[in-house]
Amino acid sequence: MVWAAATLTFIAVQLSPGETINTLLGPNSNDPVLRAQVIQDWGLDHPAVVQYLLYFGRLLRGDMGVSYIEHRPVSELLADQFPATIELTLWAAGLAVVLAVALAILTSRPARLGRAVSQFLELAVVSAPPFWIGMLLLAVFSFRLGLFPVAGTGGVRAVVLPALAVGLPIGCFLAQILREGLDRALEQPFALTAQARGMGLGAVKLVHALRHAALPALTVGGLAVGNLLGGAVICEQVFGRAGLGQLAVNAINSKDIPIILAIALLAAIVFVVITTLLDLVYLLVDPRLRGQSQWQEANA
Repeated sequence: MVWAAATLTFIAVQLSPGETINTLLGPNSNDPVLRAQVIQDWGLDHPAVVQYLLYFGRLLRGDMGVSYIEHRPVSELLADQFPATIELTLWAAGLAVVLAVALAILTSRPARLGRAVSQFLELAVVSAPPFWIGMLLLAVFSFRLGLFPVAGTGGVRAVVLPALAVGLPIGCFLAQILREGLDRALEQPFALTAQARGMGLGAVKLVHALRHAALPALTVGGLAVGNLLGGAVICEQVFGRAGLGQLAVNAINSKDIPIILAIALLAAIVFVVITTLLDLVYLLVDPRLRGQSQWQEANA
């Protein structure tokens, strides 16, 4: 996954219009001597295949290269901006989980009216892009009510609206899946037996049905990690936050290939790590998977 993401990004950058050398030289792009020197220094005279192999050779040594524009190691630039993006992503993920669980429990059967209203609102939010939700939140809660700052990264108040913009669509999407799982779980014999013994419907949902309904939501949640990162990068532009968003936009506009490749690689690594952790969470949520794994090892 990591290799594929970095490779496809490298191909896309190479196929994009414009020449990197013109970006590097700026107004001096017509100077033939300087042009030849810069091409040689940055290895731009090599074929794309050679540049690709050299890049991965450096990457295997832990070297992400040097920014064409900033003239700083790419690893330093990422270290400066990555924490702010991770902070926003974690806040958005936490909000999405809380929202999904709350909506699913409150609107799963037998709440018919609340379910219909919730499904309509969920569909509307899921269909809206995060940056549009962010602008709407800014217009209401920052410009009109003045409850939250318009831009910046300092303090909890500054991360509330960006986290809402990124987390709301994911939370509404997960709520739809989790609700269907709760409905199926409540029809199972264990849920009916618990209710027959006097346990309330709300307690059955929380104690018994939620664990069974969580596996499909966890699977989709792992796939939604990319949307969380992508939404965070876009919303950083809307809310004027520090992070990978501004770094990525500047790198794309200036065709700063080392930074573009590093951001794509970093996103792929985060995705792989999160999905691997979710595979481990499956074993905690559903003990049957642990028993199946042990049975397979015993018969191997």
